[in-house]
Amino acid sequence: MHLIATSILLIAVTSSPSQSVPVSPERAWERPPGTQLVVPTRSTPAFAPDQSKIYTLSELVNLAEQNNPETRVAWENARARAAELGISEATLYPTLAAAAVAQTSRYDVLFSPLFYRQTVETFSPTFSLDYTIFDFGKRLQDVAISRSDLLAANFLFNDTHRKIIFLVMQAYYRLLNSKGQESAEEANLKNAQTVQESAEARLQEGLSTLPDVLEARSAAAQADYDLQAAIGATEIAHGDLATALGISPTIQFQVESIQDLTIPEELPNTVEQSIDRALAQRPDLMQRVAQLRAARSEIKAARTDYLPTLSVNGSAGLARSYGEQDQSHGVYAPTQETWSAKLSLNWTLFDGFARENRIAKAKADQKQAAAEVDAARDQVENDVWSAYSTARTALRQQKAAAALLAAASESYNAALQSYNYGVRSQIDVVSAQRALAVARTADVSARTQLLTGIAALAFQTGDLLHAKRP
Repeated sequence: MHLIATSILLIAVTSSPSQSVPVSPERAWERPPGTQLVVPTRSTPAFAPDQSKIYTLSELVNLAEQNNPETRVAWENARARAAELGISEATLYPTLAAAAVAQTSRYDVLFSPLFYRQTVETFSPTFSLDYTIFDFGKRLQDVAISRSDLLAANFLFNDTHRKIIFLVMQAYYRLLNSKGQESAEEANLKNAQTVQESAEARLQEGLSTLPDVLEARSAAAQADYDLQAAIGATEIAHGDLATALGISPTIQFQVESIQDLTIPEELPNTVEQSIDRALAQRPDLMQRVAQLRAARSEIKAARTDYLPTLSVNGSAGLARSYGEQDQSHGVYAPTQETWSAKLSLNWTLFDGFARENRIAKAKADQKQAAAEVDAARDQVENDVWSAYSTARTALRQQKAAAALLAAASESYNAALQSYNYGVRSQIDVVSAQRALAVARTADVSARTQLLTGIAALAFQTGDLLHAKRP
């Protein structure tokens, strides 16, 4: 009966719908009842911003480094590599263990011409020692490998911070750009409404025509349409920045205005200096170099497999024993001394060419790591060159956009004044208003493109990790 119940239980478990594959490739898998997976809550308290405070970029970067889960992932990885280093260093020390053994044995002892049954009961607390005296540096190479792995993990941790800083900066400047575009569209709407009001007033005075008024109304409607699109873009950009900070997109907070930021007038270094800085401090490149060092240590460790190892091990303790034989009285010995010592020289003479293959693999891994360093170096140089060119172009565009905005503002003011005097036509005013709208948009875009370009250059050179923040 018990066997039948067990069989039914096994059939029920193995035929559970949650353990089966989808019935066909053309339809989504339907989750059976009772298989709902619950996403765990955040392991750390989320950032609760002060909605009355205007946050600067440096403050948001600091908050992201504290709150973004990616930094904790990289940190725990580095801690694990540090523990591995401790494990490899522990092999340099002897192992000391304490044990307490209780045993009973019964066997027949031959005293010719008969066998006599003998029973012995023993309780023995002992200490055992095991130590590798010499292994031609194999353990030291294992320690070197672990140190290089830890160094690579630390550089990976730094690179995670570098990426998060740049992610926040990109999202921050996108939000500032959207808010700037929203402000520009609001100004464009006011200008369009001003032109519309002037056209309607002139129509009532008989100085304008209905097509002119309709043209002005169309321009105002288009400006309102563009404003609504800018408001939506601002909401999306706010959510992107909140996600980069590691908080919910529904949490509201305030940031600076693009107009309040200082716009650089020139790039701080030459492209050659920027490339040299990147090659000296980029954490992802340094991670590759650390991995190359680990690969070289792997070759040295594999070569030591050809050499012998010398080790010593032994144990010592006291034993309490009680024994008896057939036709004899039992004997109790409470102070028996037990000890053993052994010096071992182990040398593998043949292992089916496993050592040769381990060395071949280690050499291939070392060459691969060296090639990856070369590829990473080339990529770093190209990244810096591209970022520098983009930032330099953005600098020129920003200066041109500022000049365009100044010229368009003067042109619009002159056209509107002349229109009110009856010197210019409605078409001239609307055209000037649209040109001003384009200039405002271009100015905001150029400002944020320049700031983003300089941030991208600092990201590619690794300067983001060394920037001063409060």
